[in-house]
Amino acid sequence: MILVTGGAGYIGSVLVPELVAIGERVRVVDTLWFGNPFPPHDRLDVVEGDLRHPDPAWLEDVDAIIHLAGLSNDPTADFAPELNSESNVYATRQLAELAAEKSRRTGKEIRYIFASTCSVYYAPTTADEANVTVMTEDMPIAPTANYSKTKRLAEVELLRIADQHPLFVPVLVRKGTIFGLAPRMRFDLVVNVFTLHAWKNRQLTVHGHGEAWRPLLHIRDASDAYIHLLSAPSEKIRGQAFNLLHKNYRVLELAHWVAEVIEQRYGVEVRVKRDRTGNAGARSYYVDGDKIKNTLGFSADRGVTEAVVSIWDALERGDFGLEPDKDPRFFNIRWLKETVMAGAPA
Repeated sequence: MILVTGGAGYIGSVLVPELVAIGERVRVVDTLWFGNPFPPHDRLDVVEGDLRHPDPAWLEDVDAIIHLAGLSNDPTADFAPELNSESNVYATRQLAELAAEKSRRTGKEIRYIFASTCSVYYAPTTADEANVTVMTEDMPIAPTANYSKTKRLAEVELLRIADQHPLFVPVLVRKGTIFGLAPRMRFDLVVNVFTLHAWKNRQLTVHGHGEAWRPLLHIRDASDAYIHLLSAPSEKIRGQAFNLLHKNYRVLELAHWVAEVIEQRYGVEVRVKRDRTGNAGARSYYVDGDKIKNTLGFSADRGVTEAVVSIWDALERGDFGLEPDKDPRFFNIRWLKETVMAGAPA
């Protein structure tokens, strides 16, 4: 059985049906803050639970964990730093310790695939556009932002536990910024929100100079990579970090590309506007993704065009309601502020 924590979230809502479709038994543990996107299935068990208080029963019959749970971006981490630390570091460690102890007790390997992030490479010194540093997995990193700092601390904890438990097999997946259509949709990610604004306003606004680099990854490539890692040889992945991305884009370049896709596909002209007042503190990092291809033969090949078209078509069908830009369910920070942290039922 595969345990997918945070499996009712953005990536999980794509990944879990794929796992079920290929015949896996799946247990999802999720707070269900955004609801349960899955219809009943005899190979799917959905448990409402908080990873900060793990239950050993969640690991019953489990031989692999895909750990997606936690706060997932800078705004939520900055708004709720204590929750960020508890969810991204403490909960990750607690679950790993339970898994490692199970591997010791049973004498069987247990795989722990951790959803990390390419933003661990961001530090203010990497934003020098004249001297772009290509970030690889073996480079020393010391992130400073709340979100990326907790992701790096969680990585360190997993490697520490692995040193003590030879049958515990952690692998660190440093994903680029995700984009693409999902049952539990997010419009607070750059390609997705560009497409939403183009559809709603016929205009995209790039805040700051737009020269910052971002590694991007299609959500279905993220899902495929997790599935690929479930069967990869242990000796090739244990204790390893893998950058996972399709391509690095400058933000301004990305905005123009989204606009061009929409104009060519739908004949709709979209204006790209630059707002230079938001330049301070722009994140920039250029990431190399060759290791996972060279080591495991996996390549993230889906581009932006496919995602823009599928999101635009869903918006045209009304899949997200009449005014998705005003619906807090599609924006993690707004949902966190208005429901979870406000004490509403979650």
